[in-house]
Amino acid sequence: MRNDVSVFCGPRKCGSNLVGARIPRGKVITTARGSSTGELEGHASSRLPPQPCSWGQSSDLLSRIDLDELMKKDEPPLDFPDTLEGFEYAFNEKGQLRHIKTGEPFVFNYREDLHRWNQKRYEALGEIITKYVYELLEKDCNLKKISIPVDATESEPKSFIFMSEDALTNPQKLMVLIHGSGVVRAGQWARRLIINEDLDSGTQIPFIKRAMDEGYGVIVLNPNENYIEVEKPKIHVPSSSDSSDEPAEKRERKDKVSKETKKRRDFYEKYRNPQREKEMMQLYIRENGSPEEHAVYVWDHFIAQSAAENVFFVAHSYGGLAFVELMIQREADVKSKVTAVALTDSVHNVWHQEAGKTIREWMRENCCNWVSSSEPLDTSVESMLPDCPRVSAGTDRHELTSWKSFPSIFKFFTEASEAKTSSLKPALTRRSHRIKHEELVCNNMPALFKDMTKCTQNDLELSDFSEKRT
Repeated sequence: MRNDVSVFCGPRKCGSNLVGARIPRGKVITTARGSSTGELEGHASSRLPPQPCSWGQSSDLLSRIDLDELMKKDEPPLDFPDTLEGFEYAFNEKGQLRHIKTGEPFVFNYREDLHRWNQKRYEALGEIITKYVYELLEKDCNLKKISIPVDATESEPKSFIFMSEDALTNPQKLMVLIHGSGVVRAGQWARRLIINEDLDSGTQIPFIKRAMDEGYGVIVLNPNENYIEVEKPKIHVPSSSDSSDEPAEKRERKDKVSKETKKRRDFYEKYRNPQREKEMMQLYIRENGSPEEHAVYVWDHFIAQSAAENVFFVAHSYGGLAFVELMIQREADVKSKVTAVALTDSVHNVWHQEAGKTIREWMRENCCNWVSSSEPLDTSVESMLPDCPRVSAGTDRHELTSWKSFPSIFKFFTEASEAKTSSLKPALTRRSHRIKHEELVCNNMPALFKDMTKCTQNDLELSDFSEKRT
């Protein structure tokens, strides 16, 4: 029995290769084996009773099948609006996405029992959100969109980043923002937050605006824009050339097999892809084919060339891993230019990434990771890894860690900058800041009074340390 096509004759198996399925009333259908969706389902209101069949009886099924009837799916066309207005949504004065008519938040399950269609609708809205955030970066934050690679030809794939007017010329401070992995793009922390909560929590805009207010230059990386998608060219199977010495009967038989194969392939394609979605292929962007490559490229061509004496990084989730990889590849340069790094629920791993001892030591002194935790904001959180201090972001939701730690991050950067100015290490916690301050006071007192100095009772070890130094 041929096994390249399975025959559906009813709700029970009819032979070893047949699978039961619900089928259109009065129709007999076939499907290629190995289809990704498994069971075919039609619109018949009742099932046909099992009917025995043989290959001989069903050999002409492909010519009898009504494909249009078969392809009548419950799923509506994947044809979605390309604007927020088309979706009938808009952001209100609080930055919340609301339905224009009802004022209700976004509803994912717009159509019941159509999860794939709902997901496609959500993704289509997400693409609009991405473009909307890009517009805000340029119009609301006054950032410039810079194409990369910087020497790209007109025809090759390109990506882009955003930066402030003074990003490369500000002599004092530069802030670099890196988001995590997934569908997010430049200017976003989490698409889900933008859609379901508000722009402040889901985008980098509050960081950008405050940074510019405090005199920072700003560079916004775009580490997930690694390729462009183009329609996959159709594969044309060349027809077998006629051989003059080949018998006519053999040529006819080969032609018949070829036509049957094409018919089965066309049927399978229509079943596998009933919406006729375009098949896409990826063309990767030179030197920016991954988040790690992107971080190194932007460092080499922009950050390293900037005039800023103090560079600060804010890196969320996979962005933290990308920063550690940057450090591994550009250790000396990063150490000389970067003052402090704020990580938010970073997924880096100094062991798996094989970060050396000197990198781990630098991270302990100059980095802080605000992690998801139910503890209050800035509460110390233990870590098994010997890299940087971990403190609570004040939330146990991964995607919210950047927004919830927002005020603490700017305080951390201010203290790090002041500490660098006074030749001290960054103060990572309130207690460490207090101890360093008391040590400074004790060490600057006249030698005559040092032996008599007693620091606070809680820090007797500091007093002992001062006495030993004298």
